[in-house]
Amino acid sequence: MKKFSIGIMLAITIALVCVLGFGYKSSPEPNNYYEVYLNDESLGTIKSKDELEDYIDENGAYYKKKFNVDKVYSPKGLQIRKLTTYNGDVDSVSSVYRKIAKKGKFTIKGYEFVIKKQADEKNTEAEEQLTTQSIYVLDKSVFKNAVEALIRTFVGEDSYKAYVDDTQVKIETTGEEIQNVYVNEDITVKETNIPVDETIYTDESTLANYLLYGKNQTGSEYIVQAGDTIENVAFNNKISPEEVLISNTDLTSTTNLLYPGQKLRIVETNPQISVVEESYVVEDIESQYTTEERYDDNTAIGQDKVIQEGQNGLERVAQKVRKVNGIINYVDPQGKSVLKEPVSRIILKGNKYIPDVGSTTSWGWPTDSGWTLSSGYVWRTNPVTGKRELHGGLDISGTGYGSKIYATNNGRVKEAGYHYSYGNHVIIDHNNGYLTLYAHMSRINVKVGQVVARGDVIGYVGMTGTATGPHVHYEIWKGCDYCRINPMSMY
Repeated sequence: MKKFSIGIMLAITIALVCVLGFGYKSSPEPNNYYEVYLNDESLGTIKSKDELEDYIDENGAYYKKKFNVDKVYSPKGLQIRKLTTYNGDVDSVSSVYRKIAKKGKFTIKGYEFVIKKQADEKNTEAEEQLTTQSIYVLDKSVFKNAVEALIRTFVGEDSYKAYVDDTQVKIETTGEEIQNVYVNEDITVKETNIPVDETIYTDESTLANYLLYGKNQTGSEYIVQAGDTIENVAFNNKISPEEVLISNTDLTSTTNLLYPGQKLRIVETNPQISVVEESYVVEDIESQYTTEERYDDNTAIGQDKVIQEGQNGLERVAQKVRKVNGIINYVDPQGKSVLKEPVSRIILKGNKYIPDVGSTTSWGWPTDSGWTLSSGYVWRTNPVTGKRELHGGLDISGTGYGSKIYATNNGRVKEAGYHYSYGNHVIIDHNNGYLTLYAHMSRINVKVGQVVARGDVIGYVGMTGTATGPHVHYEIWKGCDYCRINPMSMY
């Protein structure tokens, strides 16, 4: 009976073990996978983050060769987030890679230089047009050397080297001494992953060309004709003489002679940064003689007679000059001394009253002596608006803020007031087929309808309207209002 009980108990125990022990299943362990997102769009689930990154690098052989780099990285905006799930389904690394390649651009390590244009504090329109641009390089020295090349283009190879090496010749009588050279824009740099479809500069010469010409670097070819000069070639092709020299390095001066059949490259410059050069300049400048008119009641009106020929004088003029990309935009007079006094030209005119009809053959100069022609009647890039245009007159600087502005011929004041671009300005009708305009005055000294004689003070030098520094903008019109001609053709 006892043996029977023990046998029953053993059988029950075995049965319970079979039911409870072998029938129990433990809870499954969760899987640690990775969810791949590009710009917050899910592209799939993978087992290994490292495996995907290695796969991207291994399949980037084309970009490694193109840019000469050792590694290719995932696109910007790609995120690989750890995912804990009981779901065992995953995507292959190759399928996720194909989705990434279709929707994004792979990247390589490099540097981003951000150029922020600085606006003139007085020019609110320029402030509204303030822009930034990014330039990508793999080596920071490529950007640095390209900027140095641009500076040498505008300042001059020898002059810039002497400035950097501190070997400039000291001014004893006349000469020029560079005091400062700098880039006017705010430029920052950071290391970043660069998308491979961006323009990435790997050599300094290519980047230097972009910094000088912008995107349009092709230009055109011009075949020199008999009688051509650098100045008329430039004017006829709507660029400045300085731009001709920049794109044709075998030419060293605007006075170089050209020969028929010579090929010249014609390209508009479009500098992406502003190279500022500040210099102290001392030079001997001719001071133009004045014309004195004497009236004789016994001589008929219009029967003029020269009783003394004029002779120009000579002055030693000191100025501080600021150039931006090779173009003068500010002149600060520092003093002048007379080396030779000018001799006035004396004309005897009939009758004593002042006629409002000007001469067609004799014109005065609108400023005092010691002037500098900061811009001529040339095609150029407007230093304020950045637009390519014909500069329809002369910018005469260097006589100083508040210095006198003179009527260049007899006539009657047609306009005297303010214009958004010309600022305070005067227009004189000379009643001989010509009109003259004088702009950017600090103060006007005449009224509409007033008859003025050549040499009368009509205003004072200023920088009202659109101007980067004190100067007078002087135009001559022939035949109609705003029918501009080159004023220098009248002298």
